[in-house]
Amino acid sequence: MHISFLLHNGYAIGGTVRTTYNLARSLAEHHDVEVVSVFRTRDRPVFDPGPGVKLRHLVDTRGVRSAEALGTEHTLPARVFPEADGKYPMYSALTDRLIGDHLAGIEADVVIGTRPGLNTHIARQTRRGPVRLGQEHLTLATHSRRLKLVLRSVYPRLDALTTVTEADAADYRRLLRLPGVRIDAVPNSVPDPGVTPADGNSKWVVAAGRLAPAKRYDLLIRAFAKVVAERPDWRLRIYGAGQERPGLRALIDELGLYNHVFLMGPIHPIEPEWAKGSIAAVTSSLESFGMTIVEAMRCGLPVVATDCPHGPAEIVRPGVDGRLVPMGDEDAVAGALLGLINDDELRHRMGRAALADSARFDPAHIGARYESLLRDLVGKGSRGLHRTRASLLSGAYAVKDALTGAGPETFQGGRTA
Repeated sequence: MHISFLLHNGYAIGGTVRTTYNLARSLAEHHDVEVVSVFRTRDRPVFDPGPGVKLRHLVDTRGVRSAEALGTEHTLPARVFPEADGKYPMYSALTDRLIGDHLAGIEADVVIGTRPGLNTHIARQTRRGPVRLGQEHLTLATHSRRLKLVLRSVYPRLDALTTVTEADAADYRRLLRLPGVRIDAVPNSVPDPGVTPADGNSKWVVAAGRLAPAKRYDLLIRAFAKVVAERPDWRLRIYGAGQERPGLRALIDELGLYNHVFLMGPIHPIEPEWAKGSIAAVTSSLESFGMTIVEAMRCGLPVVATDCPHGPAEIVRPGVDGRLVPMGDEDAVAGALLGLINDDELRHRMGRAALADSARFDPAHIGARYESLLRDLVGKGSRGLHRTRASLLSGAYAVKDALTGAGPETFQGGRTA
């Protein structure tokens, strides 16, 4: 098969970029695979797409300081890429045209979109013939009301949609009810880190991710203050960058934890840092999947995670390879951490189980699941739906109450008026 991915920026750092390359590399072992990046912002990609994956771009923004530098067309608003997608300010009439030209002439058996705005392009502009598959790397619940309505209007033109959790797939089936669109849950893949697994003997708890409100590092720091009160010999490292750093720094100082909690900044690769720890902590209020959970487990760390929607409960087996605790409960986080800190045998046993269990997320396994899905879709052939505006709007009205609780909207050019 010839498989073509459409990616926002394959030269950037991001979870979607990394998991796309993991999957593309795996599929390229048996198929012709390309990744088409809408934007190119660096000379070389941060993550290696793999020797068998062809990487090309549509818009080169290296050294570009203004939209005008790319021509008048780039100063005009996009009309295909939906305004409700968070990346909309980066798109334009130029990207509409270039993506449209690419999809109109694409020579592929399968074309795969990697975010809602690009899935919209694939649904509306791919020529007849290729199978059209959209990927959801976040969750339906995190999308705005306006974006949900846009997706409901265009996603019926897809052949399939994949989510990274069963919970999100259930949301798509229940709320969008996309007629004829196959909806499958396939988790992200995480390769073998290639480091010596943690032995569970260090006295470090490790966390990693964007320093953003949803990650609730404030909760983790407060919980760790209770850990330190009982076990002052243990310490916490938090890796990542983001808007919350100043507030977290102030909280560490306020609680007198400057010798126990360390904001380490971003680091790549992260795997050697996981392996230096003995326990991983994830205290998010929301996860679309939980890549850091799997990354830590693949390095041999048991994980204490909040049981937030979608991700952790589909990864962690409580009492076997980690612990799940209620969201927002710092006492529960502290108690779960101390349970592992104070029981060396339990911590070592859970670390070994985490290492073994996480192998199910290896790219070879996830790639095989995708290959089976794609072969089935190609065997059946693309439906090539080009429904009328009226029929699409009728379908959107049918699920209005479930999505928004509001009355009918007027759609104009893929947007709500």
